[in-house]
Order: sequence, then structure tokens, then C-alpha cells
Amino acid sequence: MAIGSTVWEVFSRLGEEITNLPEAEIKQLCQQVYVQNRWFEETNVRFALEQTALMLRHQDLSHWMQQYPELPVSTPQKIGVVMAGNIPLVGFHDALCVLASGHHLMAKLSSDDQVLMLFIFQKLFSLEPSLATKVSLVDKINAADAVIATGSDNTAKHFEYYFANKPRIIRKNRVSVAILSGEESEDELHALGSDLFRYFGLGCRNVSKIFIPQEYDLSIFFRQIETWRPIIDHHKFNNNYEYNRAIYLLKNIQHLDNGFVILTETTDLVSPIAVIYVERYSDVQALQDYLQTQQQKLQCIVASGTFWPGATPFGKAQSPHVWEYADGIDTMKFLSSL
Repeated sequence: MAIGSTVWEVFSRLGEEITNLPEAEIKQLCQQVYVQNRWFEETNVRFALEQTALMLRHQDLSHWMQQYPELPVSTPQKIGVVMAGNIPLVGFHDALCVLASGHHLMAKLSSDDQVLMLFIFQKLFSLEPSLATKVSLVDKINAADAVIATGSDNTAKHFEYYFANKPRIIRKNRVSVAILSGEESEDELHALGSDLFRYFGLGCRNVSKIFIPQEYDLSIFFRQIETWRPIIDHHKFNNNYEYNRAIYLLKNIQHLDNGFVILTETTDLVSPIAVIYVERYSDVQALQDYLQTQQQKLQCIVASGTFWPGATPFGKAQSPHVWEYADGIDTMKFLSSL
């Protein structure tokens, strides 16, 4: 590693490298990724690369690392990371945290996101060959000193049991919601489309449900998400849309259908692909109280900051800063405590 440089500075250079990737290399990468996972089509892979590069801006990484003066650790541990693969590069942030904290990364890549993650690791090692000695790509993480694992609620139970004697962060299923006041601009509603449909809605940061005022006219919302209509041309998304549409028709469940997404009013939180759940509210305080009880299930609340303080702005659900942690658990504090 260059004299005076740190791991996070290498990642900053990685961000610049991603930003300046030649078009031919990006095109070839997108084709390879798509062959492995048909959900990872080119537009979303490009978006994931762009957001990763933005996360790795030098000033942001510097600000982030200043919050942890105790890092890097003096005695590195082997940190096993079981990575998810529901959206492109979803496991990258954990890899960044482990390496920036000075630990050794034992990464179990998702079979759904191997091509892209391996590409990023190769770029990282080309910038700083010594980091290759700090990363092990493994099939099992039994030998790890501590564990970070992401999975479904069912797999999380297995992780909790299997790694009961190790320090761990075990992440379960989470969903995100949006809250409309009825005063949103056309631009805000248009941006909400990205929170709903980016990555085909497969991420835990994707909005699965929208809370709307009692008298809200949903035709306003439908008009502003119309630009996302081409999503229906993706065969996997279309299959889900057709399946869920058939279910709603067969069961005679009341719903709205604009030809590429289905809206239905329900108190449930987790909607299937190509379906958006909607719930009307009349009392803001009651809604706040309810969402407080659902904190363990929520990843993001998307809304106007003036209406819902602390909310993720419209259009930014899939653009977290480097200091925004999954499930609100500070990964770096966990790593510094080992």
C-alpha cells in the first residue's frame, strides 16, 4: 500500500476507477452479469455502479472514517460475510466496512451476484495488490471469528442458531414505505417511481407500500409513474405482473391496474413484485405511532422532509450514503468492538 495511504483511500480510488470505466468494458460486464442473473439488466447494473462510485467519494469516506478514531483495529479478526444477491452489489458495503476497519474479509458471495462482485474485487486488487491477502472467497464461514449475514427471516433463524457462539449481525427481511401528504410536487411523485421500480422492486430499500391521505386521488400518482411503463417489457417482471393480476381477478380482490403495476388497498406491508400496497390514513400522529411499532420491519421511510422529518427524500431510497447502515445497525461500531 502506498506510503501514508489507508484502505479507505484505496476505496476512494476505486470509486474514481468505476466512474472512468471505458464504455466497452461496462457493456461487456453488463452482458456477463445478465447471463448469470436475468434480473440484473443493464440499466440497473449501470445504476448500481454509479451509486457505488458516489458512495466512495473521498470527502464522504473521510467524513465517515473520522467517526471511528479507534479504527483500523490493531488485532485483525476473520469476519465472515454471507452476502445477499437480490440486487446488484448489495453485499459491497459490508465488504467495504470489514476492510476499512482493518479486519480480514471471508466473503461468501451470493450465486446471484458473483460476476459483479468479483469484478469489483479485481479492480480493488489491481489498485492495491496487498488487499488480496486480506480477502478470502469461501463457500463456508465456519472458521470466521465473527459473522455478518443477510438473508430471509427463515435463513436468519438458521444463522442465529448456527453462529450462536460468535459475535454477529444477522439481518432479516425488511421493507420500505412511502408517505404522501397530498402536497407533493410532480417531480417528487416522479422520483418516487425510482424508489418503487428501481431493481424491479427487489431490494429492501424499495418502497413496497404507500400511505396516502383519506381523499387522495391515485390518478395523480399514476400519471407521474407512467415513465416506468417499459418495465413491463422485462420478461421476469411481466411474469410476476401477469401472475398477480390473475390472482386478484380470480379472487375478485379490488385493485387498480395501469397495465404495468397493480395497486390494492391493504394493511399489509410486504407486497409481491409488480404490486404496490396502499393504505389511507387520517391521523398523522396515529400513523407515526403505528410505524414506530413496525421499526423492526422497516428499512426506509420515504417522504418529504418537511412533512416527515428524517425521512429519505423521494428518489433516494436506492442511493444511501456510506454511513447509512442496513437495519440501522452500525456495522463499523460492531467491527471496532471485536
